[in-house]
Amino acid sequence: MKVLILTHGTRGDVQPYAALALALRQAGHHAVLAAPAASAALAEPHGLPFAPVHDGPNTLIDDPQIRRAIESNYRGMAGKKIALQVMRASKPLMARVFTDMVTVAGGGVGDGDGDGADLVVHGPSIPGHRIAEALGVPAVAALLQPVWVPTASFANPMIPLPLPRALNRASYLPFRLMLRSFGAVADTTLDLPRRRGRHDFLRRPDGGPATVLHGFSRHLLPSGAEYPPQVHTTGFWFLPAASTWTPPPDLAAFLAAGAPPVYIGFGSMAGTDPRRIGRIAIEAIRLTGTRAVLVSGWGGIAVDDPPALPEEVFVLDEAPHDWLFPRMAAIVHHGGSGTTGAALASGRPQVICPFVADQPFWAARAHAAGVAPAPLPQRHLTAEGLAAAIRRAIGEEAMARQADRLAEAVRDEDGTKAAIAILESLT
Repeated sequence: MKVLILTHGTRGDVQPYAALALALRQAGHHAVLAAPAASAALAEPHGLPFAPVHDGPNTLIDDPQIRRAIESNYRGMAGKKIALQVMRASKPLMARVFTDMVTVAGGGVGDGDGDGADLVVHGPSIPGHRIAEALGVPAVAALLQPVWVPTASFANPMIPLPLPRALNRASYLPFRLMLRSFGAVADTTLDLPRRRGRHDFLRRPDGGPATVLHGFSRHLLPSGAEYPPQVHTTGFWFLPAASTWTPPPDLAAFLAAGAPPVYIGFGSMAGTDPRRIGRIAIEAIRLTGTRAVLVSGWGGIAVDDPPALPEEVFVLDEAPHDWLFPRMAAIVHHGGSGTTGAALASGRPQVICPFVADQPFWAARAHAAGVAPAPLPQRHLTAEGLAAAIRRAIGEEAMARQADRLAEAVRDEDGTKAAIAILESLT
């Protein structure tokens, strides 16, 4: 089976799709990962076939004004104005991304690495179902957040307002409509009929329900969550450390020199002032008297003067989560889907400091599952508050036991294996 995987976004968005591609390869299939050129480093260590496409809207994050608006969740009138600007600027950029993906697809659409694909797997921001339609093969939407498939069980996690249960299903409509603006690029790129419902990736060209993969764990969803039978919640998709990866000697020495430290890392979009976050983190570690590994590699956290840091703090550019997290006493992070899943699988308690998008949802669900204290939104983060949460995470035996139990359940799901079984049934 040859699978063309189309995705876009930041590193954390792309990594689970790389994990799925690797698992497909290990299962004897061929998978081509088409993703932003900047994410090539995720594929290279594993020898995955990789087709770089334009970095698209990722390039907008370098604009300080846009970055601040994104990270404030577009609050206030100024935020709403910038949100409209981002949407307008993103559309032509996504058109470039989609054109690149059409070229990759081949098989009568272009002439590229995806030629002869039996199946197209795509993220929600990519109208990959239209590329699959042009190829004449099935399309599978692979989703990393529960924000695209309507359910009456709970409101859309991206809606920042409490809603009555009767509006749960309706709360998913705005995000479906948002995707129409991106889906429209297929109309000008592909020679396909403009049929009714063509922008809805939850429907096949014949109008029937499309297969959907949820790349996260059912154990974090609200109790009693229900989806239609074509929607499969497989478990998280974890990308393991490359077989050639070894820890830096100074990191190995730091870990061996004392008690397990606390991990602190906030991804690539942790706030508008990464140095402020760094100072808060270091002060919190001082207040708790613990050791810490502070990860700054993706820009979400920074330190003013690394050589002058206390010896209890080790600054790390990056390391594979599956290797690093089990060696920690607790995991302090921003609540991205992939990081939350990796922290769950490690069996370590968490402290989640969410900021934007789906992060508050995962933070709330980890707390409800008993593996994390109450969320600490980053816009209100203080050293004292972070220190108190860390003390709870490393000091409460009940939380540690629940983290162990949930880790076993999450690992047993084997998300990529479950996803591959579903994909194999479609060809």
